[in-house]
Amino acid sequence: MTKKWLYFALKLAVSALLIGFIVANFDIGSSARRLKEMELILLLPAALLFLLLLLNNTVRWGIVMRAIEAPLGFAKTFRLLYIGIFFNQTLPSAVGGDAVRMYLARKEGLTLQGAINGVMLERVVTLIGLILLVVVTQPFLLERIGDNPAKYIFPAFAVLAVIGVVFLMLLDRIAKRFQDYKIVRWLANLAADTKGLFFAPALAAAGVALGVMGNILVAAMVYMLAMSLGLEVTLIDCLVLIPPVLLITTIPISIAGWGVREGAMVAAFALIGVAEGDAFALSILFGLVGIIVSIPGGLLWIAGGYRKSDIAEEAPIH
Repeated sequence: MTKKWLYFALKLAVSALLIGFIVANFDIGSSARRLKEMELILLLPAALLFLLLLLNNTVRWGIVMRAIEAPLGFAKTFRLLYIGIFFNQTLPSAVGGDAVRMYLARKEGLTLQGAINGVMLERVVTLIGLILLVVVTQPFLLERIGDNPAKYIFPAFAVLAVIGVVFLMLLDRIAKRFQDYKIVRWLANLAADTKGLFFAPALAAAGVALGVMGNILVAAMVYMLAMSLGLEVTLIDCLVLIPPVLLITTIPISIAGWGVREGAMVAAFALIGVAEGDAFALSILFGLVGIIVSIPGGLLWIAGGYRKSDIAEEAPIH
């Protein structure tokens, strides 16, 4: 338990240091003004887009669970996903949203294997969709940054993603003399479930397509938030710049991406001439809206009568 909270403390320190660095080294004087003068009515479309995103991600996770023969049903999948988002966005702690989803999936009757592998593979599909979207939009990005060595980074990520999936499929080929170890048996099960997903082309394609769509919806949300702040950006700008920001934010070194997201947002939107303070305000607003729209997930958590202490003790992965 001490190690988990130490990890949490380190992530909190990283978030604080990164935000402090941005405040100290960039001109963010316009941030408060932008936030004070924003058009609140434009937050409603952003909230509606979040609802679409939630439905999209529910279907995506459901496809993964069906592929590994561990279905939960739409209503349960929606509820568990929303609770997981609540933990990720609103209640940062040593217990992450993925661990919560695994635990609750077990409470719903899934096997330990199905609960863990379902969440892990849903993450894999999401990441593949994100990388694919980044690669597709890269030509538009290069129009803004020119012929830059950075153009090789995201195609390299795409290649690594394919290699990673192949590696997961081959985990069951570990020498038989290691099969007595629990972790080896679990890796073999993960390989089988990975094959079950990616050897079903229709399900795999649908999952990846929904991974792409989810990230498009996030970019659209950011666009509406930018409009509420009066920033001169286009939807295409957001579709091009937000996927790389999201990809960087997936690095698990901070609390809910705070600090990492702000730095990436400031750097990305500087490419199209957005002032540092304005980009910082956009990132802060995005984070705050994420917290607000996640609150219903907390209500679902309370209604379910779950206890956080149970998750901390029983969740298989933290």
